[in-house]
Amino acid sequence: MYEILKAIHSYTRWAVIILAIVVLAKAVQGITQKKAFTESDRKAGLFFMIICHIQLTIGMVLYFHYSPLGLQAFGLGMKEVMKTAVYRKIAVEHITGMIIALVLITMGYSKNKRSTIDTQRHKNALTFYGIGLLLIIATIPWDRLF
Repeated sequence: MYEILKAIHSYTRWAVIILAIVVLAKAVQGITQKKAFTESDRKAGLFFMIICHIQLTIGMVLYFHYSPLGLQAFGLGMKEVMKTAVYRKIAVEHITGMIIALVLITMGYSKNKRSTIDTQRHKNALTFYGIGLLLIIATIPWDRLF
């Protein structure tokens, strides 16, 4: 089960990154060309947020139940986890960065639901989704792609 979930989690990362690029490109285009914030923009943000939530759910199942690098790593003691790079990256940095990224992405989507000003909606998307993507890219364990 661990290997299957890890593979799904690994492949789903590409959907997250691709959707992030799409929503950010739409936001930049909306700002620079002073376009209306359309239903297509809203749905792109919604799908991006949903795939991020799915990815987090899979990651949490791995972290709490299956991965020897997740919660189980803390059985070694916090000192050992923090001084061992691979444990620290997955057990601390990865999960923390991803949760913060998802909070920002969700906040961006929520702000856009309440806003009625098109320019502000595009700026919200660019800011919140952009910072979220930067955190995602920064905390992906690129050395453990599969």
